[in-house]
Amino acid sequence: MINNKKIIVVMPAYNAERTLEKTYSEIPFDIVDDVILTDDFSDDNTVELAKKIGIENVLKHKKNKGYGGNQKTCYNKALELGADIVIMLHPDYQYTPKLIQSISYIIANDLYPVVLASRILGNGALKGGMPIIKYIANRLLTFIQNLLLNQKLSEYHTGYRAFSSVVLKSISYENNSDDFVFDNQMLAQIFYKGYEIGELTCPTKYFEQASSINLWRSSIYGLGVLKVSVMYRLAKLGLLKNNIFD
Repeated sequence: MINNKKIIVVMPAYNAERTLEKTYSEIPFDIVDDVILTDDFSDDNTVELAKKIGIENVLKHKKNKGYGGNQKTCYNKALELGADIVIMLHPDYQYTPKLIQSISYIIANDLYPVVLASRILGNGALKGGMPIIKYIANRLLTFIQNLLLNQKLSEYHTGYRAFSSVVLKSISYENNSDDFVFDNQMLAQIFYKGYEIGELTCPTKYFEQASSINLWRSSIYGLGVLKVSVMYRLAKLGLLKNNIFD
């Protein structure tokens, strides 16, 4: 705990057997109270390994629900266990668990209720091997999103993020997509509710075992991101009613 606030790390997993143990070993358990792993119907031994290395809260979907659907299970379980701060950490070791302490203190000290670990600040993405096409797409989408949402984030697409439980309880994340665009829907909901989002620099790694989506899925994701941003702007202008901004 920090300032008597319970900290829970959630790990949405899919075929994470090769990287899970290394990721888990670097979690700072001097402040982290619980870890939740939700397995999205993997076809490897992710669940068995998670239990073997000591993760007590292991949930396995009976069918693949998608990246967003997996996160919904994570957050629901974390709130059920009484989390005050929820940190999403991918078990593929693309993001370092060593930032958990810094992220947690920002929220625990009431500086920001939501924190994103940005790969763009400090050129972490390119240094870590992000493909140049993905980097350009990230920058273009972020530029458009900042215009439509009237914000100044360095990126909206990092998978390393943390939330106060107050924020999670106040947004309708269950109404969001079960696919990758879930992440951006959440951020739009958070801004719509008037919360601020803090960022800190995050090194990242791109390698064979790290999660990635193909060009076709990336294109669908990009179009979904633009759609969410336009819907946000219309909702803010009172021209659209949508259940994700309810």
